[in-house]
Amino acid sequence: MDGVSSYFQRLSETVFEPTEHVGGAWNPGEQHIAPVLGLLAHLVETEHRERRAESPLILTRVGYDILGVIPMDAFEITAPRVLRPGRTIELVEATLRHGGRAAVTLRAWMLQPGDTSAIAGSPLPRMPERESLPRWRPDDVWPGGAIRSIDARREAVAAGRSRAWIRPRHPLLEGETISPRARMLGMIDFANGIATRVPPERALYPNVDLTATVFREPAGEWFGLDTSVSFGADGTGLTESVLSDEAGPLGTSSQTLTVRSR
Repeated sequence: MDGVSSYFQRLSETVFEPTEHVGGAWNPGEQHIAPVLGLLAHLVETEHRERRAESPLILTRVGYDILGVIPMDAFEITAPRVLRPGRTIELVEATLRHGGRAAVTLRAWMLQPGDTSAIAGSPLPRMPERESLPRWRPDDVWPGGAIRSIDARREAVAAGRSRAWIRPRHPLLEGETISPRARMLGMIDFANGIATRVPPERALYPNVDLTATVFREPAGEWFGLDTSVSFGADGTGLTESVLSDEAGPLGTSSQTLTVRSR
């Protein structure tokens, strides 16, 4: 699949194949979860637009549970189903399966849009200007095609604390319109590897979930991650990020870590 420019190729309505740009950081023979999360969000939004073309809702909160690793192999995403229907609020679920085994589930809250511009604002911290941060090569720290697929500018504030601007070099799928939200959701899992508390040679700290809330539409190619990584003394940890674009903060994300010393 050399030269393929997207993260995934669609083989059918429900089956997808990863390209070289999805290779994982912990194991290049497994898929990095970041692009997978963006693909799930894209399919939920696509189904929703088709089903509710006259009264679409906005994907606002996503909760992903990572049930197992995904080989660099074709997989299936079942058609999203509505768990909580409603005129102004819906809860939608989608599941990724490989070899008949559920590997990732997504539950997404869809909310009714409205004009609240008169009271809009956020006290969340703003990111430094992108050009003020040095260029950073994440593949100097991590292996895998997914890490090589992003551009990054990063400021390391302290162990487990960083601010970074990142952008994907490739679309999730060729020939399909990807919303800014889905595109950003396909990037934020990189936070756990951008704000490294210890080098990956010293410990394993994959995340078992990711929850994000987005309170406005992202804009532009670059996304900001103001990230803190915490380890407890009992083998668990937490990665938290403020999500931004160049206009300012637009949401937060949280990842639960299982931490294992090497």
